[in-house]
Amino acid sequence: MTPRAWRERLIARVLPYLLIMPTLALVLMFNVLPAVNTVNDSLYKPARGLNAAGKPPQFVGAQNFADIFDDSHYMGQRFLRSFRNTIVFALATVLVAVPLGLLLALLLNRPQRLRSLWRFAVFYPALLPLIGAASIWSFIFSDSIGLANAALRSLGHPGLNWLGDRNLVLLSVIIVNIWKQAGYFMIFFLAGLQNIARELYEAASLDGAGGFQQFLWLTLPLLRRTLLFVSVISFTFAFQTVEQLQALGEGGPADSANLLLYLIFQNIAERRNWGYVNAMTLVLIAVVLVFTLGNFLLFERGEND
Repeated sequence: MTPRAWRERLIARVLPYLLIMPTLALVLMFNVLPAVNTVNDSLYKPARGLNAAGKPPQFVGAQNFADIFDDSHYMGQRFLRSFRNTIVFALATVLVAVPLGLLLALLLNRPQRLRSLWRFAVFYPALLPLIGAASIWSFIFSDSIGLANAALRSLGHPGLNWLGDRNLVLLSVIIVNIWKQAGYFMIFFLAGLQNIARELYEAASLDGAGGFQQFLWLTLPLLRRTLLFVSVISFTFAFQTVEQLQALGEGGPADSANLLLYLIFQNIAERRNWGYVNAMTLVLIAVVLVFTLGNFLLFERGEND
């Protein structure tokens, strides 16, 4: 082999790795290294640096995880309450916003006047910043001048304390999230519906299938991939909710509407809680990962069947 041929062969083998090195370095710096530090810091109290007495952090193993799952611990009480709220919030988003997005897509996929305008109107809430949308709903839920209570009073009801009642504040946050996400999910379902050939529906009609039968045995199976994707991002988005709580009572009263990521945000500035913050972060990642992998496994199993 000539030196030139050997050099060209070496460059052909090495060049792809050289090209991905900048991206790999960024991934290591901003993804892998913080993840490793999070795992490491979750095993220490107070995680890093010197404590108030000037001593290094104490290795506590899994004690931080035990504390956040201990209902008698001050952080465990807040974590368990916020964790339950987050699960309810995520399930409500998946079970309501996803079917609602599908329903809107089915309605707005039919030929009708001003269809583009209706689609934009439904999708518009998804374009709003979360904090802006939450501020709008904070006004709607206001006790004295809010539109929600104005409507209730016009019906003879004295009104509700939407953001102050422990039994209502989580429902209020869920309503805002569903309103914000349903139009976004609709776009994905519209794309999926428009990829289904009309000939399939015509053939099903000739075979005597009604509208509901076509939806059940034709539309849903052909939208399985879209349903999987939308369900996963819906659940993931629910666990990433932070901004709207700033305008909707900051998770109160008494953490009755607090969510896991917002609880982490509230405690990140307190150095004594750094170990707990990292432990809660790992729990959050684990829950999202289990849900995502479970969905994909069920989907693949259904595909194989």
